[in-house]
Amino acid sequence: MQSSQKLLKDFNFKLLNSPDFKEDSVREEIILPILKALGYNSQNIIRSKNLLHPFLKIGSKKRPITIIPDYLLKVKDNFAFVLDAKAPNEQITQGDNVEQVFSYAIHPEIRAKYFALSNGREFILFRQDIEKPLIYCNVKDINKYWEQLYKYLSPESFQTGKEIIYTPVIEKSKEEKFDYLKRPLLEEIPVKKRAAKRHFGVHGYFTKQSWNIVAEYIKNFSQPGDIILDPYGGSGVTLIEALMNDRKAIHIDLNPMSVFIVSSLIAPVKEREFLDAFDRVKNSYVKNEPKSKEEIKQALKKYPYPKGFILPKSSDVEKIEDLFSDKQLAQLAFLKHLINKEKNNNIRNSLLLAFSSSVNKANLTYHHSTYASENAGNSGPMMYYRYRLAPQIVNLDLMETFTKKFSAVLNAKREIQYKINEQTISNASIYKGTATDLKQIKSESIDYIYTDPPYGNKIPYLDLSVMWNAWLDLEVTKKDRQLEAIEGGEQEKTKQEYSELIAKSIEEMYRVLKFDRWMSFVFAHKDPELWHLILDSAERAGFEYAGAVKQANGQTSFKKRQHPFTVLAGQLIINFKKVKNPKAILKAHLGMDISEIILQTVEGVIAQHNGATLEQINDELVIKGLELGFLDLLKKEYSDLTPILLDSFDYDDDTELFTLKKNAKFKTHVDIHLRIKYYLISYLRRQKLENKFPTLEQIVFHIMPLLRNGVTPEHQTILNVLETVAVRHGADTWKIKEHGQFELF
Repeated sequence: MQSSQKLLKDFNFKLLNSPDFKEDSVREEIILPILKALGYNSQNIIRSKNLLHPFLKIGSKKRPITIIPDYLLKVKDNFAFVLDAKAPNEQITQGDNVEQVFSYAIHPEIRAKYFALSNGREFILFRQDIEKPLIYCNVKDINKYWEQLYKYLSPESFQTGKEIIYTPVIEKSKEEKFDYLKRPLLEEIPVKKRAAKRHFGVHGYFTKQSWNIVAEYIKNFSQPGDIILDPYGGSGVTLIEALMNDRKAIHIDLNPMSVFIVSSLIAPVKEREFLDAFDRVKNSYVKNEPKSKEEIKQALKKYPYPKGFILPKSSDVEKIEDLFSDKQLAQLAFLKHLINKEKNNNIRNSLLLAFSSSVNKANLTYHHSTYASENAGNSGPMMYYRYRLAPQIVNLDLMETFTKKFSAVLNAKREIQYKINEQTISNASIYKGTATDLKQIKSESIDYIYTDPPYGNKIPYLDLSVMWNAWLDLEVTKKDRQLEAIEGGEQEKTKQEYSELIAKSIEEMYRVLKFDRWMSFVFAHKDPELWHLILDSAERAGFEYAGAVKQANGQTSFKKRQHPFTVLAGQLIINFKKVKNPKAILKAHLGMDISEIILQTVEGVIAQHNGATLEQINDELVIKGLELGFLDLLKKEYSDLTPILLDSFDYDDDTELFTLKKNAKFKTHVDIHLRIKYYLISYLRRQKLENKFPTLEQIVFHIMPLLRNGVTPEHQTILNVLETVAVRHGADTWKIKEHGQFELF
């Protein structure tokens, strides 16, 4: 950081009282020395640039108004901030002058994140999306604020067009020193969702991160003994994988169902005692199971079951008891009664975990699988995200279901017992609470955060958990619902409310994370506004964006198959660092309309992959928007890209790929080699289906008209690309290589 000790040291501040010391004097005597001390020179200080006002016009002919900012500061050909000078007697903290400079900052040609004003006496700095100033001081005292000012405005404080290196997962050598700040971003990791008994089959949840992905991120960004936090803990994958990899972990979630599942799963039990308890419960149940109408009637009178709980408006029935037949209610109530007789708390809760998992199948919303056994289905809230009654009632044997769930819990405990046991359980902290107020956690005490927050209006977790929370006697308060970071739901929360809750939680994550440590934020949504929210909230909190990674999360969900254009199958993992002097992302000067950016990006992805999925297109746009700073423009124009994609490109229902319309040209300047490869693969695949093998001349004749986009390639260029995707078939004809023999990138 450049020194400011001599800045304005020799300036005579009494001159500010002279009527001759006006705005131009403030510019030259006060502002210019500040800009030079920050590190700007004549090449990146743009003076008095003429701009057309983006909104206002005057006169009957609607003539445009010219606006002229005093100083525009550039970093890497993009505008970092705007600084305007005012006369010493002018107001700069509020009113027209502030609004004027704000209009410069948001101008489509400028798009600067910060704007500042000085009248020689005072200096004030704003961020365009925050109402309160970031810095306000007397110019006399500017040296006292210099470190803070330099942190925000120096050329070193901005990043743009960053090249991110992704590193495959490799084992770190024991001799290598672990440097937190120099951790690489990981490449996309193959999913191994069903390979861990501690996660698969124990208890359903509405979303669940793949355990091996979480484990690799924890190992990459932290060391053994470090404290890992997930403030949107969900099914507990982060906490469990942290413990399995010799870390300490904190799990927080508003949903008591989440807290119960994780606490019960890791609760240490002696296996023999656990098996004996199961046998006691099973034997008592089988001996006295209510089967007949009279037995069911008596059981309903004798054993308590949840009643009166009102279900979400989207449900097929009004109250919780309507989700079950009398037989299901009676048998579940009796089984729960027997489990509650167990005196050992850990054993009782572990049995209740198997019971709660059984509730998922013993209800009228249970939809059995059409391609596997009847016991392989799922409940309405887990499958459809609403309490939808099944068209066909499936009467599963409750004890058979409970036995299978007990076996799953037992196998999970066997798998984790070498890492999570009586000696290590103190390394886990599990709380029911909100991510917006991490009061249980000291500032700067966390070594790594991996979290998967709710995605807008995708899943109303508390609404959908009523069935389980009621059976487990877990309370959900009115305040819990107010604090739940979702959009919509029974509380009918607005996008603004959701945004504020997410932003507050990011602030809290920043507070508790140590400096020089990382936060990985998992997100999947089609609305650019929500991506903009995350990046903006993180930067406002003090994080530095460090790169996003595309990441699949297992098999295509039922919800994705049901709604291919509204549900994303994958996700992005957005990585941030907490550093002393974070670099803000510059909003790149794009030089084109946002619709052109979308079209260019989509065509580029289609060319790269020879047809692109909705997820590939969405991920590429979001990553480019994050790193070039145009998400704010994207969110203003397109909350959903599907209409423009369906209008501009062809979509294949079988392959789920968007492609160029038949015989259409690329409209934007996609790299010539990529365009050639795309057209070659498309043409040769069609020829193969027709059992035809074209000559080079036929190939060139077909694709040449499609390639005339400002550049006409030579035949040799086409031949060079052809040899990468096809092989000779006979003397002078060609056929496409078999799948897997060539790269599409």
